[in-house]
Amino acid sequence: MTAQARATMPDKRLVAQRADQLRALHYGDRPLVLPNVWDAASAKVAAAAGFPALATGSASVAEVLGHADHEAAPPSEMFAAAARITGAVEVPVTVDVEAGYGLPPSSLGARLTEAGAAGCNLEDSDHLLGGLMPAEKQAERLAWLRAATRAAGVDLVINARVDVFVQEWGSPSERVAETVRRALIYFEAGADCVYPILAPDAETIRELVASVKGPVNVLHRPGSPSFEELARWGVARVTFGPGLHRATMRAFGDMVARLAGGADPYDS
Repeated sequence: MTAQARATMPDKRLVAQRADQLRALHYGDRPLVLPNVWDAASAKVAAAAGFPALATGSASVAEVLGHADHEAAPPSEMFAAAARITGAVEVPVTVDVEAGYGLPPSSLGARLTEAGAAGCNLEDSDHLLGGLMPAEKQAERLAWLRAATRAAGVDLVINARVDVFVQEWGSPSERVAETVRRALIYFEAGADCVYPILAPDAETIRELVASVKGPVNVLHRPGSPSFEELARWGVARVTFGPGLHRATMRAFGDMVARLAGGADPYDS
């Protein structure tokens, strides 16, 4: 590492404090709502709106960098983007690292710490072989990541994404049970929160929250249950994936379409 790189690294004590702050926010009276940002500019806007913490979303960050999602972007570019985001705001940022880019947990933990991340998403999709990674193997990775970040002085907030619904594993009737099984294994391995992304309906969300007995992250999409309902069910955390970025780009598309048609782009 060059002297210039060392000089721009975040203060590890500050990163550790932000990780502690982020963890505590999962235990409030209402769900922790984390806007997913994609660059330093969007992070500043979200922080200025008063959110106590932020998240990145891999799909949006990769798209802004000119790449596809699902680990098509070079890890160096993704971590550099994460560092710009964490450096732009004074609130904790949890970083989506997809399935870990093939990095061993010690290297992944070091890259996250160097980027100033207070937490991370780590999913159990296997982008190399396809399908889901065996739950026991993913649990080992989570435990190693937990140990590596603690050894580095940052007790990273680990959000273990469970991709059973994404991968359409098994039959619809089997998916809830497999999601619960994996969530319990991941909590045992040291995860702080589990993220059953694309849980299909309100009944499933309620069942998952009641069954896993730990913080659950829900993806909010158009038509999702209200924040009030999620709070009643005990949901700990709400994120938006690429949704906010896509809505922003649709608004930009409308503006440039008006401009291309000879109209004032600011006149909606």
